[in-house]
Amino acid sequence: MKTSAAEILREYGPFPGADRVNGVTFDGQHVWFASGDRLNAFDPESGKTVRSIDVAAHAGTAFDGRHLFQIAEDRIHKIDPKTGRVLATIPAPGAAAGGGDSGLAWAEGSLWVGQPRDRKIHQIDPETGKILRTIESNRVVTGVTWVDGELWHGTWEGDESDLRRIDPRTGEVLESLGMPAGTGVSGLESDGGDRLFCGGGSSGKVRAVRRPRQSAR
Repeated sequence: MKTSAAEILREYGPFPGADRVNGVTFDGQHVWFASGDRLNAFDPESGKTVRSIDVAAHAGTAFDGRHLFQIAEDRIHKIDPKTGRVLATIPAPGAAAGGGDSGLAWAEGSLWVGQPRDRKIHQIDPETGKILRTIESNRVVTGVTWVDGELWHGTWEGDESDLRRIDPRTGEVLESLGMPAGTGVSGLESDGGDRLFCGGGSSGKVRAVRRPRQSAR
């Protein structure tokens, strides 16, 4: 496993009226983050909030190119970003245990859901919530993202957090980017290029971290 220090390119926030950052996603133009009782979008160039949607937003957030997906306790809501309406709801993988899901990502027609307590990532059917396969981790899993065929997830245990690139077939850790001590990672999303956007939990911040070029394909 290759290990190095995460290179933080920029910090955004804290944002007005948002005490914390849970899930994070990117719609190609704006970064969205979940702050408990709403979804917020900001411009990653200016750092300014551009809009918000009043909706339960307790953990991971994802974007499939048209819709937002948001974990709300033990459910995943499919949301129209234009109107803020919840279009559909499926059970989250942790529903049987009363919730406990963390990160959320969209890739290859599926949702990918982090399970912090179980240290797993589930691939689920976005229509039904059925678990299609499971990847094991050896750390608490927070945010999850796919970029260029790479699967990355955040970890957060005590004062320690890192970003990990793992083999999606075996769960083997291929690369680790260590965050500064005390800098937690809640949500995680790629911009499709060299930036990974990291939710900062109760700090109320979003941090942009450089994705190492040698891991790009």
